[in-house]
Amino acid sequence: MTNYGAFVELEPGVEGLVHISDLSWIKKVSHPSEVLRKGEQIEAVVLSVDRESKKITLGVKQLTTNPWETIEKAMPVGSLVKGKVTKITAFGAFVELDNGIEGLIHVTELSDQAFGKVEDVVSKGTDVTAKVIKVDPEHKKIALSIKEYLIEKNQCNRDDIVVPQAKKKKKETGKGKDSKESEGESEEG
Repeated sequence: MTNYGAFVELEPGVEGLVHISDLSWIKKVSHPSEVLRKGEQIEAVVLSVDRESKKITLGVKQLTTNPWETIEKAMPVGSLVKGKVTKITAFGAFVELDNGIEGLIHVTELSDQAFGKVEDVVSKGTDVTAKVIKVDPEHKKIALSIKEYLIEKNQCNRDDIVVPQAKKKKKETGKGKDSKESEGESEEG
């Protein structure tokens, strides 16, 4: 392993290089050891062969489809998503979604209530539900909002509230009739 990738023995005496940028579609890999272990058997795709320089370039991420190519269909703006908070920063919280993509909930989108700091609303490891408010596949970014989710949820709850009508009290006539006689008269008459 090197800082720029991992060498893979294809057969005795023949090696190929998996460049760090070809390890994952979604994770920002700083070192190949974050994804691979020395001695581990892996599957890879041959990306290029340079006979003159005797170099073989391999790719691991190419074994799967790039989730960013279909993100707008999989998670359209306005849809609700669930995920786990993976990182807290001063400007918001990062959430890992079901497909492994990480989305950002900006500090202004964390709550529909006032709060002091991000940790007052969420903490690392918290499961959250949020609304997708922006998708940028070109820059590999997805913006989420707990605030929008809560506003929508509270609006739906308000729509379900049924206010019972107040019962009208009958005025007593003071003529000495009890309630049974009054009911009887109204039924007969």
